[in-house]
Amino acid sequence: MAYDDILQHLGGFGRYQRRIYVLLCLPAISCAFHKLAGVFLLAAPDYRCRLPYELENASYAMPPERLTMAYPIDTLTKKYSTCNYLDANFTEDYWTGGIPAGGVRPCDHWVYDRSKFESSTVTDWDMVCDRNWLRASADSLFMVGVMLGSIGFGYLSDKYGRKPIFFASLVLQVVFGVLAGVAPEFFTYTLARMVVGATTSGVFLVAYVIAMEMVGPNDRLYAGVVCMMFFSVGYMLTAGFAYFIHGWRMLQIALTLPGILFLCYWWFVPESARWLLSNGRPTEAIKLILKAADCNKLTVPQDALDKLVEEDKSQQQQENANEPKPSLLDIFKYPNLRQKALLIFFDWFVNSLTYYGLSWNTNNLGGNPLLNFVISGAVEIPAYSFLLVTLNRWGRRTILCGCMIFAGTMLLLTMIVPASEQWLIVVLAMLGKMAITSSYGTVYVFSAEQFPTVIRNVALGAASTSARVGGILAPYFNLLGDYWQPLPLLIFGALAFIGGVLSLLLPETHNQKLPETIADGENFGKRKTIPGGDGGGDADRDIERTAEEMQVLSKPGPSGEPDELVGTEEDREKY
Repeated sequence: MAYDDILQHLGGFGRYQRRIYVLLCLPAISCAFHKLAGVFLLAAPDYRCRLPYELENASYAMPPERLTMAYPIDTLTKKYSTCNYLDANFTEDYWTGGIPAGGVRPCDHWVYDRSKFESSTVTDWDMVCDRNWLRASADSLFMVGVMLGSIGFGYLSDKYGRKPIFFASLVLQVVFGVLAGVAPEFFTYTLARMVVGATTSGVFLVAYVIAMEMVGPNDRLYAGVVCMMFFSVGYMLTAGFAYFIHGWRMLQIALTLPGILFLCYWWFVPESARWLLSNGRPTEAIKLILKAADCNKLTVPQDALDKLVEEDKSQQQQENANEPKPSLLDIFKYPNLRQKALLIFFDWFVNSLTYYGLSWNTNNLGGNPLLNFVISGAVEIPAYSFLLVTLNRWGRRTILCGCMIFAGTMLLLTMIVPASEQWLIVVLAMLGKMAITSSYGTVYVFSAEQFPTVIRNVALGAASTSARVGGILAPYFNLLGDYWQPLPLLIFGALAFIGGVLSLLLPETHNQKLPETIADGENFGKRKTIPGGDGGGDADRDIERTAEEMQVLSKPGPSGEPDELVGTEEDREKY
């Protein structure tokens, strides 16, 4: 593309680009606040039934001998029930009698342990026992908002421009973030949080796209990974807010208000020059390019600018031709493309499910929940650093499969750890989180290189939707930890392991020519059988070749004709 040539004249990743890039990475911190805030907003502390004689300000602590006389044993958890109490009068004679009552009554009210969490939506609205599904639904609907936002704001940013949609999303995020903090009941809170989830797509993804569109091909891997590191910084800072602010309402508002600072970007962040070019506005794009060149103290040749205008005219002519464009359904019409697409969609689903499942499950790992949360965010930094060092050396498939299998193994090992060794469960879970973060970062790059150019955007959109479905289901899997603590980790581990093994069926894309057409995509990585002699024997033998090897074997020789393939003339005509 002519614009990539322009970037070389602008110094690649020059001073102007670096300044705008850093500004656009900072909103990732704010978006991390909102995506991870649910860990503390929806925190479920230890609790027990409030007995009929107890007042609202009753203390959570109770002598062991009274626990025996007040609560039955839960047959599933083998602990004192938190949803039922014994049907007794609880008089002084009953307490001293030493014989527990035989009947059981369901709880109407609860007493919470406020030593770790002063208040949360769970304690305010009693989302425990038969109402604990509301806790999972709040996070799940937040991810529904993320999915709808990625579709809606993505479309709007393509139609109306990156900059106006970024700021519209930012304003909505601040307004509904504050509304969630003052919500009087669960429905209003959840609706406001769902809108905030949608705006994280409008803020983070649009800012990410603007940043990537002003970076040259050689710097995109590093720019993309570093942007995700800003998200990890926001992840860890969320725990800092929760450490100092113990009430969920003030915490929600405090995590929202930093978004106001980004409103001043209107005077500093320009519209995407790539978007201006692709929407028939080359004059404005050239004005931005010249501004960047002036800031970088460089000069852009006039012929390079003329090439931009010519490319814009050519693109408009192609659009006016009204040629039918390939659709997502075309992927499923061809066996090789269909297999690759289903594997990629499954990888996105598993990576998102496991990533968010582990991120939101830190309160259930035992030990200090704040420390667990910080570690869960901190392991992402080495995970992304690992990608910077290895992704262009070891290949995409090796990293994706290796990280998913490693993550699955670590999480499955928690099954054999004794309940008394909580620290070891935390270590294994964090190792799994680190590996799944690396694989999640890899699947973005790997997927884009698997699909042909003509269908790449729509295919990646479908893959992203698969990821959102994983995020929507993750809170419900975490609920299973109420019945058996390691169960969510085992489910995440099994799916990650299976996904890593199945990904071995995908072709490597590193240093390969990317497919352009549907036919290229169908042939890419496809194994073909070439009948041929065995060097003198009568029987032919089958030799499996990948599509890339076929291209090498049929490479033109010195005479300009393809070098001879193994087999007969009839065999050669097949290829």
